[in-house]
Amino acid sequence: MSFHGTEVRQQALTLLRGGTRNAEVARRLDVPPGTVSYWLHMDRAKRGECPGKHDPKCPRCDGRELDEAAYSYLLGLYLGDGHIIQYSGHRVPSLMITCAESWPGLMDECERAMRAIFPDNSVCRVRRTGCRNVKVYSNHLWCMFPQHGAGMKHERPIILESWQQEIVDAHPWEFVRGLIHSDGCRNMNWTTRLVGGERKRYEYPRYWFTNVSDDIRQLYTDTLDKLGIEWKHCTRAGKPYNISVAKRASVALMDAHVGPKY
Repeated sequence: MSFHGTEVRQQALTLLRGGTRNAEVARRLDVPPGTVSYWLHMDRAKRGECPGKHDPKCPRCDGRELDEAAYSYLLGLYLGDGHIIQYSGHRVPSLMITCAESWPGLMDECERAMRAIFPDNSVCRVRRTGCRNVKVYSNHLWCMFPQHGAGMKHERPIILESWQQEIVDAHPWEFVRGLIHSDGCRNMNWTTRLVGGERKRYEYPRYWFTNVSDDIRQLYTDTLDKLGIEWKHCTRAGKPYNISVAKRASVALMDAHVGPKY
């Protein structure tokens, strides 16, 4: 193994500081390119010119400004169809929101919200059968979404922290929209009525929200109450997992601020 003395190294650094490319320095001085790259790195480190590690600031830990409307929406998506996971081979955990292929607009909105909340972090989409996982990677996911925990959401308490509740109170429609976009829909319901002695079919729009977690349903209905939206439980097979909004005035308000998925 050949050894390159201080004089050769200094010649290389002089050329590199003057703008000569690594490969050209290696050719001129008959030094392996990897050695030249190492000398350059160590020289930059000694002079404090190496870029620091990627360390995006966090609204909770560092007081960075937070897009609260985007957060309220993404919180609703997370409580419905999201989870945080860190695979053994990954250095950083990820938040995944599962979106059906039927709703490309929803995927776009989810990605925009993630980028607004985590502007310096990686966001991507991973294709799965019939759906895509919209993902953001960050070391601060657990402090931004403290509802994370082991097991299914309906098997553990889901309670908003005071700072989260303040955001939801300030941006309630975004929160409702996120919940509907994850675990809800707008559809047409029907019933029959007697009109002039004749039974006729009557159709009407309805917003439907289904979630097994009592706490998450409570967060949804509490927010609807604050917005003046009339709702009711629709128990199926003895299970009160469904919340219906069907009153005309309430549906009109939901249409103005939520609307159908797309």
